[in-house]
Amino acid sequence: MKAVRFNEYGDPDVLRYEDAEQPVPGAGEVRIRVAATSFNPVDASIRGGGMRGPIPVTLPHTPGLDVAGTIDALGEDVDGFEVGDEVIGFLPMTGDGAAAEYVLAPAEVLTPAPKNVPLADAAALPLVGLTAWQALYDQAKLADGQRVLVNGAGGAVGGYAVQLAKRAGAHVIATAGPRSAERVRAAGADEVVDHTATALSSAVTEPVDVVLNLAPVDPDQLAAMPALVRPGGVIVNTTVWMPAPTDEERGVRGVNLFVRSDAGQLSRLVDLVDSGELRVDVAERVPLAELPALHARAAAGEVSGKVVVLSPGA
Repeated sequence: MKAVRFNEYGDPDVLRYEDAEQPVPGAGEVRIRVAATSFNPVDASIRGGGMRGPIPVTLPHTPGLDVAGTIDALGEDVDGFEVGDEVIGFLPMTGDGAAAEYVLAPAEVLTPAPKNVPLADAAALPLVGLTAWQALYDQAKLADGQRVLVNGAGGAVGGYAVQLAKRAGAHVIATAGPRSAERVRAAGADEVVDHTATALSSAVTEPVDVVLNLAPVDPDQLAAMPALVRPGGVIVNTTVWMPAPTDEERGVRGVNLFVRSDAGQLSRLVDLVDSGELRVDVAERVPLAELPALHARAAAGEVSGKVVVLSPGA
C-alpha cells in the first residue's frame, strides 16, 4: 500500500510518500480502507520531535490521527462492526495513523460515519470536534445564557466550538483574523473580534463565564485572561505547553485540555451532523501524495481552516 511516513524527526522534508506493508488486524482491531485523514497541528509537532515525551511513536511513523473509511477486515473479538461499514474515529496518538491506504484501529474508538456528508469529508470531524466538545461540555460545563469567549476561533477547533456553544444557548464572542472572520460569523458567533487590530481587554466589555483559549498567545496575554472572567468561571486552554492561569481569590479555574478519543461523544457529534445542527467545514482537499507539501505550507503559516487528505482511490 501507499503511505506517508517519516523515518526520523525533523522538518516537513522528512516525510516520504512510499510503499509500506499492508497491516493485519489483531484482536479487538479492524482494518480500514482509508477514504481520508486530515491535517492537525499536533501532526507537525509529533513529526518535529517536540512531543516525544507525551506522545512517543515508533519510527518509521505514519501520521494522521483522524480517519474516515470503510472496514475491510476484522480481528478477533470485534463486536458491533462488519466488513463494509463506513466509520470514523480518532486514532491512538502513539500508533500509526491514517496517512495511508489502510490503517488499523481499535474497534472501541470508532463510530459509524455521518450519512449527510461525503465519507472523506467526515475525516474533518473527530479530533477537532472532540476537542471542542470536551472543552465546552466536560470541562466548562457550559450552560444556556452564559457568555463564552472563543480565542482563536478561526481554526478548525474554533469552528466547532462556536457552533456547539451557540447550540448550548451561549452568547459567543469569537476572535479571528481577517481571512477567517466570515467563516466564524457563519458558524454563529454573536461578536467577531479582529485579534490583529483589537486587544482582548478592549474587546470583552462585559465579563464572560468561559474562556476557551485555542491560540498560542503571548504569555502575558494568557496571564491576563482571568480578569475577563466572572467569579466562579473557567478558562479552558488547549495550548497545553502554556499552563492555564487561575485566580483562586475569585474562584476562576484554569484547565489544561488534552483531547482524548471517545467514541460515545463522537457518535453524538455525528448525530448532530446528520440532524443538520452541526456543520462540517472543509477548507481544502489534497491527495495523500501532497501531505509533505501540506506540512510545509502549514509551517509557513499558509494553511487556514481544516484540510482533508484524500487516500489514493478515494
